[in-house]
Amino acid sequence: MRFLTLLLILLISCSPLKKYPLKSDRWEKDIKVLESNDEEEPCDDDCILFVGSSSIRLWKEIKSDMSPYKVVKRGYGGAHFYDLIHYTKRLVKNHKPRAIAVFVANDITGKNNNSWYGDLKPKEVLQLFKFFTKEIKSIHGDIPIFAIETTPTISRWSVWDKISKTNDMIKDYTAKRENLNYITTRLDFLDSKGYPREKYFVNDKLHLNKLGYRLWSKIIKNNFKEKL
Repeated sequence: MRFLTLLLILLISCSPLKKYPLKSDRWEKDIKVLESNDEEEPCDDDCILFVGSSSIRLWKEIKSDMSPYKVVKRGYGGAHFYDLIHYTKRLVKNHKPRAIAVFVANDITGKNNNSWYGDLKPKEVLQLFKFFTKEIKSIHGDIPIFAIETTPTISRWSVWDKISKTNDMIKDYTAKRENLNYITTRLDFLDSKGYPREKYFVNDKLHLNKLGYRLWSKIIKNNFKEKL
């Protein structure tokens, strides 16, 4: 019994919630707004819930782009996995979706001063992703989860090797798990020389424009069609 108690304490102390505590209430207002939207726009059993960072939040035409799939988006600011793990349950608990899709791309940026913990290592991002999926499953059981690959961008090209490694690690992890799916996008966004195609991005060379979102949605829908 004593051993089990010590083991439980160890597991709790190693939890990402403890390792990466919220250092700011920066996103609290955004999360409360999204929660208030749940009453008017719930995601039910014929709907797919999109969770993640600004690329989800800024997707203005997501409903038409993702048609005929019914979707609801719950993206906020510049979400990192290390803060999303604190909000996951709040973002998904009021819904009963058919599946959940996630896109988070800010844990490795090449600009350490722009985040609480600086750039994480690929292995750290993988651990956070694992915890994120466990939080979802604690509420929704063995629901299908789709991890959308971090897109190669001009803005963050200097750290693409680290981002690409993280993508590969998450992809390998999902391949070994039931109802965890990985959506690969990188090849469609790279030109023949292996560099991001500028035509798919707005002026910041980070976020997608309408053309980029249309390509994104095509790739995502093809994966839904195959796996749902």
